[in-house]
Amino acid sequence: MSGQALKDLEKIQALIMGEFLAAQERYCSFGNTHEGYAVLKEEVDEMWDAIKKRDTAGAMDEAVQVGAMALRFLFDCAPSDWLKHRCENEN
Repeated sequence: MSGQALKDLEKIQALIMGEFLAAQERYCSFGNTHEGYAVLKEEVDEMWDAIKKRDTAGAMDEAVQVGAMALRFLFDCAPSDWLKHRCENEN
């Protein structure tokens, strides 16, 4: 991956993390995986709506929301033993 691509990836990660942190401040944690799925699906549906309207900027904004809610799903819903097991298998 080129240096510019890595810089762009870092910017995207920062946008997603900013949305994730803002959502944590504004809303309660997901109560369960069903609630997390519903919120994530809503964001994906909004991204799809923007895509169908050929609203590229809107689709990108919604993609950031999707990424943030995917992180939130993992953060709020993943059992700690899953995370530990997953990280051990990555090494």
